[in-house]
Amino acid sequence: MRKGIIYLLLLVLYSISITKAQVQLNAAGATFPYVIYSKWFDEFKKLTGVQINYQSIGSGGGIKQVIEGTVDFGASDGPMSDEQLKEAKQKRGTEIVHIPTVLGAVVLSYNLPELKQPLKLDGPTIADIFLGKIYMWNDKRITELNPGVKLPNRSIIVVHRSDGSGTTYIFTNYLTKVSKEWEKKVGCNTSVNWPVGLGGKGNEGVTGVIKQSIGAIGYIELAYAVKNHLPYAFIKNKAGNFIEPNFKTVTAASDGASKNMPEDLRAMITDADGKDSYPISGFTWLLVYKDMKDKKKAEALVKFLKWAMEKGQAYAEELYYAPLPKSVIKLNEKKINSLTLNGKPINVK
Repeated sequence: MRKGIIYLLLLVLYSISITKAQVQLNAAGATFPYVIYSKWFDEFKKLTGVQINYQSIGSGGGIKQVIEGTVDFGASDGPMSDEQLKEAKQKRGTEIVHIPTVLGAVVLSYNLPELKQPLKLDGPTIADIFLGKIYMWNDKRITELNPGVKLPNRSIIVVHRSDGSGTTYIFTNYLTKVSKEWEKKVGCNTSVNWPVGLGGKGNEGVTGVIKQSIGAIGYIELAYAVKNHLPYAFIKNKAGNFIEPNFKTVTAASDGASKNMPEDLRAMITDADGKDSYPISGFTWLLVYKDMKDKKKAEALVKFLKWAMEKGQAYAEELYYAPLPKSVIKLNEKKINSLTLNGKPINVK
């Protein structure tokens, strides 16, 4: 009798573990938050058994797959446009909800072995480098920003993303604010017609090209620069201060965001006011179907989103991201609670 009860208990536990293991969520998108998402998905699997398979293919790819319905959720560092949201609703029969997850810094990383202190740059100079108007490292405009620093007589190798990218969206959004010429000639998007430079796929690809090319400069997410031991520039902000990118200066840039957050949570915070604000900062979002059809997947996703807000934020700083302000977390929780399963609320513990 006792053996029979033990056997039944083991069978129940086994069945529960199998059920948990069977819940898999497929997602794709931004490379910018890949470092923290990998950590989150791993920790969440340990807690729940839910497997989240994430393809780090760039924000443009994530948006495309959400519109086509080939993933359970997407990820992007640039918000979907009104046109994309309209197309997604027509194809999927439901709205796409933007859930900001963390904040991050896009940094200008470079390969100049002879430089022993951080490079200093300002917005107009960065724009002209990426426009191809400044093409030597010892150009007068760069040397004036770095007094007392001997810059090499070497050509600048510009490196940019070759894929559709939210990192590109944040970077070009910043450049349109600091350079009228950039705004007119190139503009802001997840993918643009680059005037000069070499392309790399994903933050990983751009990082790789910079590492291999002496004289290179490119834009990548801060965590990629730190993990690959690449230096990055201090950028002059609106207040006229050269700012180091870190979670404190990114948080400073986001301070006013929650006060002026639009209802759909699609907010850009580049070139922010404030003496300590790092100017190339941005949110990254998960793109979630407002109404879902699969009960197990819907419950698993809502549970994950709530965990990310309540527990996941604690991992941000150690991975070189900035946690969300509490006010934005509250707005997110309201959005998460509005998600539905076949038109009905999703109730999870």
